[in-house]
Amino acid sequence: MSVNVNRNVSDVFYRYKMPRIMAKVEGKGNGIKTVIVNMAEVAKALGRPPTYPTKYFGCELGAQTQFDFKNERFIVNGSHDASKLQDLLDGFIRKFVLCPECDNPETDLLVSLKRNTISQGCKACGYHGVLESNHKLMTFILKNPPNSNPASQGSSLTEGKRSKRSKRNGESNGDQEDQGDTTLESSAVENSIDNNDGSDDDQTEWAVDVTEEAVRARMQDLTDGAKNMTISDDLEKSEKERMDILYNLVKAKRDSGLLENVQTQKEVLNEAERLEIKTKAPLILAELLFDQNILAQAKKYRTLFLRFMLNDKKAQKYLIGGLEQVIALHRDKLMNKVPGLLKVLYDMDILGEECIIEWSEKVSKKYVAKDVSQEIHDKAAPFIKWLKEAESEDSENEDESEYDDDEVEIEYNDRAQIQLKVTPQQKAAPKPAEDDGQDDVDIDAI
Repeated sequence: MSVNVNRNVSDVFYRYKMPRIMAKVEGKGNGIKTVIVNMAEVAKALGRPPTYPTKYFGCELGAQTQFDFKNERFIVNGSHDASKLQDLLDGFIRKFVLCPECDNPETDLLVSLKRNTISQGCKACGYHGVLESNHKLMTFILKNPPNSNPASQGSSLTEGKRSKRSKRNGESNGDQEDQGDTTLESSAVENSIDNNDGSDDDQTEWAVDVTEEAVRARMQDLTDGAKNMTISDDLEKSEKERMDILYNLVKAKRDSGLLENVQTQKEVLNEAERLEIKTKAPLILAELLFDQNILAQAKKYRTLFLRFMLNDKKAQKYLIGGLEQVIALHRDKLMNKVPGLLKVLYDMDILGEECIIEWSEKVSKKYVAKDVSQEIHDKAAPFIKWLKEAESEDSENEDESEYDDDEVEIEYNDRAQIQLKVTPQQKAAPKPAEDDGQDDVDIDAI
């Protein structure tokens, strides 16, 4: 869902929009941290590098920050909810984005290393002046200008986890500057706001884009919420029938190449919520969007999956079930790639650490044959071991798995044409523990 860049403006046709912040809390105890999943998209809408607002949060909250530009992971230590960060972002926008003359966000920051100053130029009204502020972020901007490319300073959070384990083993780590504030590869963020050609502020109402596409986009924003209020007989249908309705919608959007479009993703999410099957929707997404090229496809549709799975552990578990089906269908090509696949989905925040570990503790025959599920678990063992070792020092044993078996069984084997035969050798395999499951837990939508 998008919001106005300047949230003090209530005009529904205000053309400067940005995505609402999506935050995900990871870890526990002293190792707890908040990942701002879509910081790259938010920063692009503001015309600033994503490191700036992240560092601003760290300054305001008195917390260390970490940047992993390669995997688009921007982290603030501690537990912070999305609404709190959204309020803090308003302060950043007011101080470092909005023009002091016309209040438009069409500004650029210009850093002068010789004079040790930061200037702000507005493309809407032509304002240009020195940015006067005593905020700690000023020092960070002077050291990391908007057009810099500090690739040589880059490192990944994965390496950080390895170094933590090395420290426990008595191995020396390389010196780190400012400890948690690891600056990663960054490039000049293009200003995503169209130039207003210097039109005066009092003429803004005459500069509204009235093209057919723009009007349709504005109407879409106004009607997104109303879609969930539509009265229909769909909710009287069985769950499988409702899943089929969503399946046909996603398939049509995929075939037309529209699933990477933000509005289309919102439409799919709204439809899943209307049909009351949002939690199980990842089964459909996995079936329609994944095949033997699953690694590339996961990156392509990352934002769509995040809309369904962020902070929703049950949805993540259903996605793992869908992954098991895809791996079974393409067993020869995907079985040996299971550890790398889980690592990619973990790095992209599609699957959470807690969910993966809980899944690893139980072998379920809910989605594929038990022997196939056991083989997938065996292949995943190296990554699970690494994941457990990467946990914070004060982490305790994970709670017993809540992997659930709903009262309504949705079978996709006929449509996905999964045909798995049990060989004599497979029958002799050790009997794994089955998953009994627990009740559903309601989690707020993204």
